[in-house]
Amino acid sequence: MRAPAPAYAADLNEATVEAAHAVLGGALFEAIEAVGEVALHVDRASLVAAMTLLRDTPGLEYQQLMEIAGVDYPERPDRFEVVYCLLSLTRNHRLRVHVQTDEFKPVPSVTGIWPVAGWLEREVYDMYGVLFEGNADLRRILTDYGFVGHPQRKDFPLTGYVELRYSEETKRVAYEPVKLAQDFRTFDFMSPWEGAEYVLPGDEKGLALPEAKGAPTPLKADEIAKADAAQSPKAAPVTPKTTETPAQTGEGRAEPKPKRSRRPKSPDVAPTKGKGQNQ
Repeated sequence: MRAPAPAYAADLNEATVEAAHAVLGGALFEAIEAVGEVALHVDRASLVAAMTLLRDTPGLEYQQLMEIAGVDYPERPDRFEVVYCLLSLTRNHRLRVHVQTDEFKPVPSVTGIWPVAGWLEREVYDMYGVLFEGNADLRRILTDYGFVGHPQRKDFPLTGYVELRYSEETKRVAYEPVKLAQDFRTFDFMSPWEGAEYVLPGDEKGLALPEAKGAPTPLKADEIAKADAAQSPKAAPVTPKTTETPAQTGEGRAEPKPKRSRRPKSPDVAPTKGKGQNQ
């Protein structure tokens, strides 16, 4: 690519300014040549007549309307500026026409000269709120149905006024006030190695101190022990269970069970070692 922008005959700028002054007369407020381009500031009420002359006059012949752009200058009485970008195919030259207006004064539509202006004027109306008199279909074209405000105005908030989502409860698109998930204006860019005052996610477990029961104030270990002693009722000492008689074990005998005698059943039988009783 030889040039970053479309190349055209810039040496025709001076002749274009002279021809525009001669043709437009009082409808032309100012003609500015800067950075190789020509900008004509035209009276708003005379816009249609000026555009017709710029298209049909020999030596100018701007046959095509390439773009319509809007600019917002809130400090001006007529805060909006509508910019028309024209192209002359026969002369290989480009031209900008500027018109100023505000929120209430409409700009004459040029759809009768270039039908493509219909959609371009709708874009400027949608983004800036500029009215175009004579446009038969002046509706929003870029924003959603029911959108409030004009996004390209300088006083329009960057986050907008409402946000939309699909609601499963109502089975339709629901509009809600904007809720920011993060407050970007108070974001702390300090590195944690520089001594940040906040606690990183996950570190709160290691840094958290024990708390007393029912109190959110961190306490020391000895204070926690005291708090537990004060709040927990003391249990009665447990007496170890001892049994002295079988009655206490639940067997139901009032006397101890007699011990089994290892003496042989018959006094005449002498027991032998490891083999029981032998006759």
